[in-house]
Amino acid sequence: MKWEGNRESDNVEDRRAGGGAGGGLPRLGGGRSIGVGTVVVALLAGWIFGINPLTVLGLLSGGGSPAPVQQQAPAQRPPADDRMARFMSTVLADTEDVWKQVFTQGGATYREPRLVLFRGSIATQGCGHGAAAMGPFYCPADQKVYIDLGFYETLKTRLGAPGDFAQAYVIAHEVGHHVQNLLGISQKMEQMRARVSPTEFNALSVRLELQADCFAGVWAHHAHNARKILEQGDVEEAMNAAAKIGDDALQRASGGAVVPESFTHGSSAQRQRWFATGLKTGSVKACDTFSARNL
Repeated sequence: MKWEGNRESDNVEDRRAGGGAGGGLPRLGGGRSIGVGTVVVALLAGWIFGINPLTVLGLLSGGGSPAPVQQQAPAQRPPADDRMARFMSTVLADTEDVWKQVFTQGGATYREPRLVLFRGSIATQGCGHGAAAMGPFYCPADQKVYIDLGFYETLKTRLGAPGDFAQAYVIAHEVGHHVQNLLGISQKMEQMRARVSPTEFNALSVRLELQADCFAGVWAHHAHNARKILEQGDVEEAMNAAAKIGDDALQRASGGAVVPESFTHGSSAQRQRWFATGLKTGSVKACDTFSARNL
């Protein structure tokens, strides 16, 4: 992926200094991050992106308690010599440029999310207490994406999805949830939670996550058209990542049976298909997973 020399975002908060306090099971606060499912899927989701198990556990318990008070490092700009942080800042800037243009063309204004780099654990502003083991997640309450950069080593070694474009796919997927938040899709999902059964809500969650995958593809489409960021093998890296983190692949990796009714993100094939749809069309309308008869 060609990224060096491109603009870096100013919307990055580096809170890694000193790390966060551990201790106990995280509890969900007043806000909710994107993603729902069962406890088993919540634990598996620690190794995938796009879901915060805080949400899963909070939904199952009917809500949650306020996040524990903890001291955390003040926000700083990442060090200039931190190559991975520079990569994250550059990819975030690219998503800003793409989505600002897409929203403007649609007669709307894009509000940029902030990206928080942390180590160990962190207290969010509205989505409870986050931990590195959960993987990256987006909190709609504070409109921030949270990531412990150690996750990328997990993505490479434990999930078998190496490559810088696979890493960019992680960020673009989370930003896709931010786009859903701005479009009001996330709020509609939250309203549906009390109206449908857990199984029906899981099915809606799959459509939500697949749409975020499609939005990641939309970003890649426009970014490449404008800045020629894709190199040989990049698309394959993203498709491989999508295959490795499909619900069916994760359930097989855990040694259990594949249970489609418990899916929260979609199968490997579905995740690949919707990312490819966004990449091919560059169209937000093409990402209407909620109207699609076949996922």
